[in-house]
Amino acid sequence: MDRLGRMNEALLEKIHGKIPGAQTRALVPNLARTESRNVTYLSADFPVFWRSAKGANVTDVDGNRYIDLTAAFGVANVGHSNPEVAAAIAAQAELLMHAMGDVHPTEIKNRLLEKLLSIVPSGLGKVFLASTGAEAVEAALKTAMLATGKSAFAAFHGAYHGLSLGTLEVSGIPKFREPFKHVLSDRTLLLDFGMDPDVLRAALSGRPDLAAVIVEPVQGRAGCIVPPPGWLRALRSICDEMRLLLILDEIYTGFGRTGTMFACEYELVLPDIICIGKAMANGFPISAMLAKPFVMDAWPLSGGEALHTSTSLGNPMGCAAALATIAQIERSDLPARATQLGLHLQTRLAAAAAHPCVRAIRGRGLMWGIQFRDAAIAERIVKLALTKGVIVLQAGLTGNVISITPPLIIAQPQLDRAIDILDGLIGSESCTA
Repeated sequence: MDRLGRMNEALLEKIHGKIPGAQTRALVPNLARTESRNVTYLSADFPVFWRSAKGANVTDVDGNRYIDLTAAFGVANVGHSNPEVAAAIAAQAELLMHAMGDVHPTEIKNRLLEKLLSIVPSGLGKVFLASTGAEAVEAALKTAMLATGKSAFAAFHGAYHGLSLGTLEVSGIPKFREPFKHVLSDRTLLLDFGMDPDVLRAALSGRPDLAAVIVEPVQGRAGCIVPPPGWLRALRSICDEMRLLLILDEIYTGFGRTGTMFACEYELVLPDIICIGKAMANGFPISAMLAKPFVMDAWPLSGGEALHTSTSLGNPMGCAAALATIAQIERSDLPARATQLGLHLQTRLAAAAAHPCVRAIRGRGLMWGIQFRDAAIAERIVKLALTKGVIVLQAGLTGNVISITPPLIIAQPQLDRAIDILDGLIGSESCTA
């Protein structure tokens, strides 16, 4: 075997025996005993416990190697355990692990703010740092309230903006809202994603109490729903007409995932507020909300006590990780790579669309969904894929979609091998039965 062949083999899956393996099965009872029962789904054939990850590969505690088509929830865009990001975190940890982000700032926070403003669409001029996507969305909602003097929002069915109590107000996924509906205001206007712009305009016109419209440019958790061409631009125009702020949730779609640095650039749409996170630091928890200066300046000048902040705001290690991640994305032009590999993936997935259990194939860049006849098929494929060495996730409002969101650095042989495995499973009796 030549050097290229050996290299390619090392990037592929390698399964030693039964999945889940013995060490994973030994860990399950302790997790079931100690963790909240609502967090990790545990069964006889799922999940596996991860031990390490590199690039687009994950290795479990039993030594099995997998091709990861999830990027760990769309986070590892520059690859798992990226050496430059890891080195940046380690160097910063030796220098300063934690600071007082809203009292005594750090120089590296300053650098990150400047960098973020240089890569987002021009016109977004001020930044608020946070730790999670939900925090960024909550900061966006508060900002819109202050800027408009109004406190209701329009959102879309299928929207996933986080699971904190504040973000549930604009959630479009009923199963997340239902257990807590008695404390939600129920004032959010929920609309159909991608709906006819004239119908959308009419619906919004009946709600003078709205502060903003919040939307994902491509819906992720709902099953990778791509709106019709020009729809996002039409929404921007409608918001301008009706003096509504437009909040874009790019937590999933940002940092090259859909083929542009941010998905809104696909239609040259400038939001009033944008929320980013996930791939921002390739695994270190950090997020941000950016807004036009006149919008962000609705917040009062700090008098020594911030109205919205957190202990870990602008964590130095998170700032270092984000700067290193962005540098990797720019140096390797990963948005362009996502476009190139996405076109190849689209061609490969076209074959899967011919199978009788598949209802739709949709996506953009390296964010794709395969919609099945029902959730049982999708679940079966996810579990069977794991036994073959491929990690994928269920998505969709009913769980009938498999999402494909690999690291943007995935090698084409890895991607092709993983799709070969999925295509074989989709065409098997387990799918058509």
